[in-house]
Amino acid sequence: MSFVIAAPCIADYSCVEICPVRCISPAPGEPGFAQAEQMYIHPALCIKCGACADACPVGAIFTAAALPPQWQHYARINREYFEQ
Repeated sequence: MSFVIAAPCIADYSCVEICPVRCISPAPGEPGFAQAEQMYIHPALCIKCGACADACPVGAIFTAAALPPQWQHYARINREYFEQ
């Protein structure tokens, strides 16, 4: 089960820098980077290593199975970001 970035995200980019497979967007140089209010994890590319969750300063990254009830819709939001 992949990781998901939820509402507490402050887009500080720590997760982008630590991700070994670069499955978190938008990254520096990508469209939308300067305007990003949140980061997103590509569910098909995530290798479930957990490095992003450890690096997140606000605890906004969860496994999809561990998302708090009020943020479960973020699994869909993360997935839909990459379907655009």
